[in-house]
Amino acid sequence: MGIIDRYVFREWLQSFLLTLGVVIGLLILQNMYDTLPDLLNQSASWRDIMLYYAWALPMYIPATLPIILLVSVLLSMGSLHRNNEIIAMRVGGIHLFKISRSLIVVGLISSLVMLYFTAYLVPKSVENSRALFDNLKYTAAEERAQNPNTIGLIYNLAYANTQDHRLWFMNRFSERSWMGSGVTVHVRNSAGKEHKRISAREAYFDDLQNHWVFIAGRELLFDIETGDPLRARTFQEEAFLQFGEDPSLMLALRKDPKELSLNEIKQILSSVAVDQNPQMQAYKMRYLSLLAAPFSCLVVMGIAIPFATSGVRTNPLVGVAKCLGLFLFFYALTQISWILGERHYLQEWLAAWLPNIVLLLISIRLFIQAR
Repeated sequence: MGIIDRYVFREWLQSFLLTLGVVIGLLILQNMYDTLPDLLNQSASWRDIMLYYAWALPMYIPATLPIILLVSVLLSMGSLHRNNEIIAMRVGGIHLFKISRSLIVVGLISSLVMLYFTAYLVPKSVENSRALFDNLKYTAAEERAQNPNTIGLIYNLAYANTQDHRLWFMNRFSERSWMGSGVTVHVRNSAGKEHKRISAREAYFDDLQNHWVFIAGRELLFDIETGDPLRARTFQEEAFLQFGEDPSLMLALRKDPKELSLNEIKQILSSVAVDQNPQMQAYKMRYLSLLAAPFSCLVVMGIAIPFATSGVRTNPLVGVAKCLGLFLFFYALTQISWILGERHYLQEWLAAWLPNIVLLLISIRLFIQAR
């Protein structure tokens, strides 16, 4: 790394740390405004509160890192431009790529770091912070409720296991105990004809053995050709070893794709066929978008550097305003691509990567023009 690289990098690092502290601090304050009253109402200790926000902190990095990089580059390179240091370097025969190559390397490293966060840290952050919040909520509810079985109930829970041809329905399901009431499972063959039906007063998932146990139930067999019932048998308690449907997957399907971690979305896509459930398109788009998002850091660097160093003959704020406008265009294009991919107007991978590809081509053109 040469003298210019070290100097530019040092100037950028100061702006980056300042911007990072301000943005993350504001997001934590906003999150505290939304969740701190709920945590206090649930009698959470200060240790639980600090642990919750510590788990929640990594979730902010992928969403904010591109804008932090953008602002830090505009501040650092804009400062060099205002002090005429960029002009002096250009007059000395140093081209723009050599001036900014340390920042391009930073953009590439940031993309790799963000990919690591997205694939490993953020899923743990989402799941652990949600589990901590739910446990506090359930504990507080148990202290106030007379009947613990009424805590964390979900009504009318349905789940279609298309791979194993089973359709589940529960009148009530407890997120706290993973106990279902009024459970019915329709078992079908590959042609979609029902040949068995299990009904039970209650059922619970044994997470150690990975199967369901039905209590006070009945198994009814059907003739596949005619659909007429053949025979029925009752049982007091029976474990169905072939029923390995994970309740966490059933609950995840009830949530918005943007509320789920990468691991949860991957589990859904591996368990439910996209072509057999139209809602799976949104989950697939979310999964591919999460994988494509980290490389927006490199794209942001590519559009910020030419604009921040432009304006030799004009006001530098003009270049900054254009850069911010192009950044807003990037996010608008992201939303449009999401809609087009979700509605099958574009291939999912193309819809997820289109904003990065378009902005990368624009940044290359800007670099060529700024030489």
